[in-house]
Parts: sequence; C-alpha cells; structure tokens
Amino acid sequence: MKLLVVSAAPLIPSNNGWMAYGPYVKEMAIWAKHTDTIQFCCPVWETDRGLLVTQIPFETVSPVVLKDFNVTSIKAVLHTIIAAVLNLWLIVRAMRKADHIHLRCPGNIGLLGCVAQIFFPNTPKTAKYAGNWDPKAKQPLSYRIQKWILSNTFLTRNMKVLVYGEWEGSSKNIKPFFTASYTEGDKEDVSLRKIILQDRAVIRFLFVGTLSEGKRPLYAIKLVESLHASGYNVHLDLYGDGQQRKLLETYIAANNLTDFIVLKGNQLVKTVKKAYQESHFLLLPSKSEGWPKVVAEAMFWGCVPLSTEISCVPYMLGHGNRGGILTLNLEKDSKAVITLLSNEKSYQKTSMEASDWSRKYTIDYFESEIAKLVNSKR
Repeated sequence: MKLLVVSAAPLIPSNNGWMAYGPYVKEMAIWAKHTDTIQFCCPVWETDRGLLVTQIPFETVSPVVLKDFNVTSIKAVLHTIIAAVLNLWLIVRAMRKADHIHLRCPGNIGLLGCVAQIFFPNTPKTAKYAGNWDPKAKQPLSYRIQKWILSNTFLTRNMKVLVYGEWEGSSKNIKPFFTASYTEGDKEDVSLRKIILQDRAVIRFLFVGTLSEGKRPLYAIKLVESLHASGYNVHLDLYGDGQQRKLLETYIAANNLTDFIVLKGNQLVKTVKKAYQESHFLLLPSKSEGWPKVVAEAMFWGCVPLSTEISCVPYMLGHGNRGGILTLNLEKDSKAVITLLSNEKSYQKTSMEASDWSRKYTIDYFESEIAKLVNSKR
C-alpha cells in the first residue's frame, strides 16, 4: 500500500536521505509502519533554516517537490497564483498513484490538498487537522475554507478527518483524535502532591513552551507574582526559550522576583518530566493551540493544568474536573487558584482525575488507532 502525505512540512536533504521537523518525523514513523511505501508531497529546503530537524528513519519514495508560497506583498500575488496552480497540478498527479491519501492541515498546501482530494472520491483518505477545530474560533479565511471542505461529505468522500476534541454538530466523517508523548511503559506511579499552607510548604508552578507573545509567559509570571504578594509561598519554573526571554529577564529583575521565579531555558525531556512530577500546577495562558501536548503531559504526571479556554482545552480538562480555566484577569485567576489551594482533598482529586484521563492516550494507543485508519476498508 502506497501512502501519499500532502503537507507544508518541508523535507531537508542529508547525507543519509532526508530530515524533517522532529515531532513530525516521530509521528510519520508510526504511519510508515503500516504502509508498504510512503511518499511526501511537500516543499524541500536546502537547509533547516533553524527548524529542529531529525533524520527520517524509514525509507521513502522520491518526494513530489512543491513550491513554498505565501502572500506577503502585491508583487508576491502573481508568484503565489503561479505556484498554487503548479502545486495543485503536482498534487493531483501524485494522488492518482496513491492507495491512501493523507492530508496535513491547515495551511496553504493543506488547502490545495483539500481541493485536489475532491477528484478522488474512491481513494481512502485521512486528514489531520492540527489546528483549532472550534467552529466558533476566529480564524483566517483559508482555514475556514479547509474546515468547510473537510466537513462537507458531498465534496469529501471516503475520508476520516482527525480533529482535536469533540465538537457538537460535527459531520459523520469527523473523528476526535489526540497526540501522545508517553508509552504504556512510562506509567510510573503518580505521587500525591500535598498542599500544606499552614507549614508554608512551597507551591510549585510550571510553564513549558516557547517564550513568545502567543504563549503569554509574562502572564504566568504575573499570576505567580500576584499569589506571592497575597502571602503564598510559591515558585515558578519556566522551561523553554524564545524571543521574549530578554523581556522576561528584565521584568523578573526589575520586580525583585528572582527568589521564586526562574527561567530554566530549553532542557532535556527527562528534566521536564521530573518538573511535571514535582510541580502542583502547569500554567498555559496561550492565545492559540491545537492539542496542547504540555497540558496532556502535565496531566499524565498529576500536575494540574491551568489554561486559557482555547481549542479542545475545555474538553481535555473535563470542563473543570481535571484542571482550571484561566480568564486572563489577574484578580479572578488569583482567587480561583487560591480556592484550589484551600482544599487539598479537592486538589488531589483533580490531580488524579487528570492523570487517569491522560494515561488513556499513550503512544501505543495512538499507533493502534493509526493502524485502524490505514487498514480500514471504508
């Protein structure tokens, strides 16, 4: 069985074959296990351009090379039109030879893939929509068009669309899906976090992600700062790096927060895992997410997530039973955290429910679901 993957994720040539974005390679290696051959239909870069890449460990057919395109100026419009038409032709030609078509959406190339697949109603297909599937979310027009085409069972046939979360009113081809970080073998016991306010024990907070405006790490700092000002013995570690690091360093120094707020930078997976295991709360005041892996990872280890109400986060948090929603109002969010801190039994129940839920979604389960999708005779 020949699997064709249509994606904006680039390939980068290496001495031993091809490289691509690390997490993407890890996932596609699972798809490759259940196919005879796999071919990528995507852009090819000469260098990694700073992307965190890894070697593709499985054999691939020579890729169908697409042109990168994006409208950044009036001058670029003509180039975009030409590139889009050429790419559409290349995608259609590649789809004619595929036994199973797999689209990676959203994105410019994902949009072309959505259009091209309409001409192949009998070919088994899957699409992974890695963005926010929330029908009420404000998104670019191209994203909304992709969601409309994929949901339209007249235009899109013989396809399962993998989306994050469960959404009321979804068409029958929409399948709630997930992303996994840990295996069944990773299931160590989760220790109960004790919150003993009387003894002034430290309440540990954690931020994991890019230090960017979109992730709002400054809000995480301000929230912990607010709790400290209210007399709570709190500590925040921030794991990750990014453009806002200097801004955060300046804020921490200017407000004398260095004793209880620490920028850890990028760290090894095992180091972050230990932080999940030892922290009480994960903070994710992000602007946009698909399936936030850090939330699922924190939950796996009983670290209670506090996140903005974006994408499938309310679904992941059981609408409050497995974590808390941040409103981005410091006063309200501080009071909500204090309420959690005031009842240790309630906190521990939330922690264990978070862990029990997250531990269903392992890499082993992920692979079994992929195998069903690839081998199903729809």
